[in-house]
Order: sequence, then C-alpha cells, then structure tokens
Amino acid sequence: MSTKNVMIVGVGGQGTLLASRILGHVLVSAGFDVKVSEVHGMSQRGGSVVTYVRYGDEVASPIIDRGEADFIVSFELLEAARYLPFLKMDGTIVTNTQEIDPLPVITGDVEYSRNLLEDLKATGANVDAMDCLMLAEEAGSAKAVNVVLMGRLSHYFDIPEEKWLASLEAIVPPRFLAMNKKAFALGRSN
Repeated sequence: MSTKNVMIVGVGGQGTLLASRILGHVLVSAGFDVKVSEVHGMSQRGGSVVTYVRYGDEVASPIIDRGEADFIVSFELLEAARYLPFLKMDGTIVTNTQEIDPLPVITGDVEYSRNLLEDLKATGANVDAMDCLMLAEEAGSAKAVNVVLMGRLSHYFDIPEEKWLASLEAIVPPRFLAMNKKAFALGRSN
C-alpha cells in the first residue's frame, strides 16, 4: 500500500496530540508502518498545533508537504482553512464547526471570516463538517471533541470499530474511558 497522510490541526489545549496518539495506535494495530510528528508552535498560548500521521507498508519520513494530505482533521474552522494547501486534490477535511477567535481577532486587529465553512466547500475540497463540541458535551465533556473527531474519521478507514475502541482503552485513562467511548460513538454515528 502506498503511504497515506493525515494532518491533525487545532489550537493548543484541544487534544490534538491525544488524537494523534489514538490514530497512530489504531494504525499500528491494523498492521501499518506508522510515523507521527508533532509540531507544537505556541500551543500553550492557544496557538496552532499540527500533527502529521503517515502510514502504509513502509514510511520513510514523518513530514507531510503541501498537496500531500489525504485527510485534514481540524478541531476548528480557521485551522482547516489555514492548512487547506496541504490537502490533496481528492482529499477530505473532517472538521469541527467550532470557531475560536485567534489573538488578532480578540484584539480587534482583524475580523474572523464568518463564512469559512462555505469558503472551504467552494474550493472543491471534500468537507465533512459537524458540531463536535455539541456532541462532546453530550458525551460528558467539551474536552472530548478530539475523540468525537476520531469517531468521525473512523468512517473513512477500513479498520474494525473494535480496534478503535481497543486503542481508546490502551491510551485514555480509565476514569475517562466511558465518556470517551460515548464521544467516539457519537462521532461515528452522526
């Protein structure tokens, strides 16, 4: 199998790194060679965070260049727009519809485009957008947006649901496991 590329993008504190660990674990359990690379940026200050997950029969490098991502998993619409140039022509964006104002918007220096979802779709990209924050809160915690997104992403992989759940069990602390399984199920079923 040729190498496939997934970019997970968000802002600091949203759980992008946990999402990449879950995805990497699932892919390894499915028998793929996997490389994961984390780019933190100003993550502790709410800045952009990017994780590259590459998988296939043999993966040489963990880095994804422009135009190479099969999937962009975005925790926030502006981050989906920011990383759109990395998406392949036939790639898919799986995104939360949440909008988080970056510092220049908060200070009034620029305006947040309120038509980002329409703008993303107008590019011709395959866009799978859902309100992951609402589903995470339904599962029990707004912090479960990452696992809702993994549930949604699982639709695009020919990997049994049991492997995804086993990866949650291996990575998520036991006291949060039931809530995260519910978040995964909500993302997968919507």
